[in-house]
Amino acid sequence: MQTLCHLARLPYEQAKKYGNKTVFEYKDFGGTVWKKASWQDFADNARRVSLAMLRAGVKVQENIGVFSQNSLEYIYTDFGAFGIRAVTIPFYATSSEQQLQYVINDAQIRLFFVGEQEQYDKARRVQALCPTLERIIIYDQSVTLAEHDATSVYFKDFIEDGKEMGDEQLNALLSSLSDNDIANILYTSGTTGESKGVVLTHGQYMAAFKANDKCVPVGEDDRVITFLPITHIFERGWDFLALTEGATIIINTDPHEIQKSMRETHPTCMSAVPRFWEKVYAGVQEKIDNASALHKKMFKDGLAISHKYNIECKAAGKKPSLALRMKYAMVNKTLLSIVRKQFGLERPNIFPTAGAVVSKEVEEFVHCLGLNMIVGYGLTESLATVSCDHRDEPYTIGSVGRPINGIEIKIGENSEILLKGPTITRGYYNRDAINKESFTEDGFFRTGDAGYLKDGELYLTERIKDLYKTSNGKYVAPQAVESKLLVDKYIEQIAVIADERKFVSALIVPAYALLEEYARENGIPFTGRADLCANEKIQAMLMERINTLQQGLAGYEQVKRFTLLTEPFTMENGELTNTLKTRRPVIIKNYAEVIEKMYEE
Repeated sequence: MQTLCHLARLPYEQAKKYGNKTVFEYKDFGGTVWKKASWQDFADNARRVSLAMLRAGVKVQENIGVFSQNSLEYIYTDFGAFGIRAVTIPFYATSSEQQLQYVINDAQIRLFFVGEQEQYDKARRVQALCPTLERIIIYDQSVTLAEHDATSVYFKDFIEDGKEMGDEQLNALLSSLSDNDIANILYTSGTTGESKGVVLTHGQYMAAFKANDKCVPVGEDDRVITFLPITHIFERGWDFLALTEGATIIINTDPHEIQKSMRETHPTCMSAVPRFWEKVYAGVQEKIDNASALHKKMFKDGLAISHKYNIECKAAGKKPSLALRMKYAMVNKTLLSIVRKQFGLERPNIFPTAGAVVSKEVEEFVHCLGLNMIVGYGLTESLATVSCDHRDEPYTIGSVGRPINGIEIKIGENSEILLKGPTITRGYYNRDAINKESFTEDGFFRTGDAGYLKDGELYLTERIKDLYKTSNGKYVAPQAVESKLLVDKYIEQIAVIADERKFVSALIVPAYALLEEYARENGIPFTGRADLCANEKIQAMLMERINTLQQGLAGYEQVKRFTLLTEPFTMENGELTNTLKTRRPVIIKNYAEVIEKMYEE
C-alpha cells in the first residue's frame, strides 16, 4: 500500500510503518561488501542532515548542490534538505568544471556536497570562480583535502555538528510544508543549447506518485536496483516512487558494475535506457550465434513459443490457449530462467525503459526472455512519466504506452506533442524569456517531440529539433535510424548525418573487441584500430549487416555510406551529454572533414 505524503515526511511515515525493515542496500565508497540500512535509519539520518543544514544557516528554499555518484549519503542529503524546505540541485558525477561553475553561479549555491576525490578536486578548482560557494561537504572519508583548505568538511563531521541543534526549528518547518515549494532544480544536459534549470515542486512529485501508483506494479516486496544516476529525473522519480511503495532500493554506485551488482543482489526491478537492453540483446545473440546447431535450434524454438505467449497473446490482451500456457511454462522454467539467472534476475517484476527510442527487435526480445519491459516516455519537465505501458492493459510494440492519469496530451503544429497537467513544470529557473516560448497561449508545454495518439497509446516519430532535411527535400529522423542499427553487436556508437545532404551517412564507433575477434577468425591482418577501420572486408561485412537491419526504412532514410572511427564519442570532447546522448552539432563540427569525404564523388 502506497504511503502518499510530502517527500519531507516520507522517511518518518515509512519508519512508523516498517521500522527496522531494510530500505537500502549499499556499499561504502571504495567498499566491496553490501550493507543494509533500515527505514528507521533513513528517518534518523534524514533528521540529522536537516539539523546540520539548519546549523549551517540554510534558509527556506535555499539552493543546495549535490555532485556525486549514487550513494546512501546522496539520498540522505536530498531528504534532509526536503525536511527544512530547502532545494537540492543534483549534478552528474561526470560534470565538467565549466558545467559546475555555470550552475553554481546561476543557482547561487552556498553549500556543495561532493562524492569522491574527483568531484572534490573539481569543486575546489572552481570555488574561487563561484562567489556564493562557501562550503564543500565530502561524502567519501578517504578524500584527501587540498592544502590550505579550511572550508571543506567531511559529511560525518557535518552531521555531527548538527547534534547541537534542537528539534524545535525542524518541527516548525515540517509543520509548514507546502506543495508549492520547489523540491529540485534539474539542469538539462543541453543537447541543443545552454543548460536550463527545470523547476520541480513537491506538488509535482505528489501528483506523479499518485498517477504512477495506478499503472506501475511496484510494491514492498520489490528490490529496485539503481542503474542510472539519481541525478537523472527517470531514476530519481522511479526511486522516489519505489520508496512511497515501501520497496527496497539497492544503490549501485558504479554503472560499469551494474551486471555484477545485479548478480550479487538479485533485484526484481530496474529502470534503464534502451542502450542497456541493446547490449543484452547483442550479448545473448552472440551466444546463440556461437552455440551448437542443437542448442541454437532449442533457443530459437523457445523464443518462438515465448513470442506467441508474450507478444501475440499477452501484449494483445488475449488469453493464451492451455496448450500454449503449458509450452511456455516449460520453456520459462528451463531455458528462459537460465538466461535470466545469468543477470541475477531470478524473480523479475518490471523494468521501466525510456530516454530514447526502443527498437522493435529489442523490445520483443526482452519480453520474450520473460522480462516485463515497461516502455515509457517522459521529460525532466514532466517529472519523468508522460506515458507508459499500464499494468493489466494491452500494449503495442513500438508505442510508448498510455498517458498516466492527469496528463492532457494535444498534438500541435508539426505533430508536436503538447502537455498539460499537475506533473508539468511551471518553468525554467530564472528564464522568463524562454518560459514564454516553452508554453502555448493556452498553457500547454512544448516538448519538441513529434508523435501521434492511436487507440489510446502514444507513438513518437522524431525529435523535431533533431529532424534532418536532405537536399532532396526528404525528412529523416536520425534517432529512428540509429535505433535500428544499434542492435548490431559490432556497433557501439553511431551518429547519423543527413542535414542538407543528398543521402544519409553515418559515423560509427565499432565494438572493437568483437571486431578484432572477427578479424582474427577471418584471417584479416591488423596492427591497430586504424587498420580495422580501413579494411575493405570489414567495411563490406558491416555494410551487409547494416543493409539487413535497415530494410524496413524508406530508401531515402537508409545509410548509404559510413566511416568507422578509431576513438569513441566522449563527454570530454563535448560530443556526449552527461546522460550519454549525442550532441549532434558538436560531432558534426569535430568530424567535419571526415563527413565531407563521405560526400565526395
